[in-house]
Amino acid sequence: MSKQNIGSRIELADGNKMPVQGLGVYRMTDEDQLINSVKSAYSDGYRLFDTAQMYGNEAAVGKAIKDLNVKRDEIFITTKIAEENQGYDKVMSSFEDSLKKLQLDYVDLLLVHWPIHTHFFETWRAFEALKEQGLVKSIGTSNYGMLHLQYLATKANDMPVVNQLEVHPYLSQQAMVDFDRDNHIVTQAWAPLGRGRIFDDPVIVKIAESHGKSAAQVILRWHLQRGDAFIPKSVHPQRIQQNADIYDFELSDDEMNQVDGLNRNTRISQEPEMVYEIGHQYPHH
Repeated sequence: MSKQNIGSRIELADGNKMPVQGLGVYRMTDEDQLINSVKSAYSDGYRLFDTAQMYGNEAAVGKAIKDLNVKRDEIFITTKIAEENQGYDKVMSSFEDSLKKLQLDYVDLLLVHWPIHTHFFETWRAFEALKEQGLVKSIGTSNYGMLHLQYLATKANDMPVVNQLEVHPYLSQQAMVDFDRDNHIVTQAWAPLGRGRIFDDPVIVKIAESHGKSAAQVILRWHLQRGDAFIPKSVHPQRIQQNADIYDFELSDDEMNQVDGLNRNTRISQEPEMVYEIGHQYPHH
């Protein structure tokens, strides 16, 4: 049986350690609900909380963190720079605003939310500067494909240590996950549950029944065993707790292969290369 638990951390290429599992707060617009979700998750052992400028809830996350009243190094905070804030000067000024909203002296992980061609390298240069200044512990990307990372590598001094991607059984992104791993980048799955679209899949249902677990727990266990980091989102305390209760069972090799076989290359959001070319994307993640 795996010795991992909700508190397990993975070492990043820069030497920092990131919790494998966290709580995403996408579309949590009700401040009280978000604060309660963060508190509930913390009590269940979550230590990573993932927000973004585009989500419009950094200030609420900041209040939740302050209410927790815990040592700063006990929690791991991720935020992301929005498309409209890319470019060196905009990154620097908008990140200053993010820090104020979060009521923090630094963030643990800063991500470029989407790759866009405008200011591509200038944006990353700002990320490297923020890391050098100690305002950011680790820097990474979100929704970057192989071409974007290969292009970035031509001028970057520090490469991303995390690449946050849409990953779930219907979009396993195995080639991208392998590419990240080969380049010492941790793949972190957003929408790891496929926003609930996979819960009724017969393969998932059968495996869940055999283990006495929920469909969500089986899917998250699949992520864990394939080496993904992941940030499921929920505002319901019971589901937040259930999503953390995945460390007392294992999927067999056959069950892992069955879930792997569900891949349809079906996206919830947009193709990153299209976003890169157009410079904006809808719907947002």
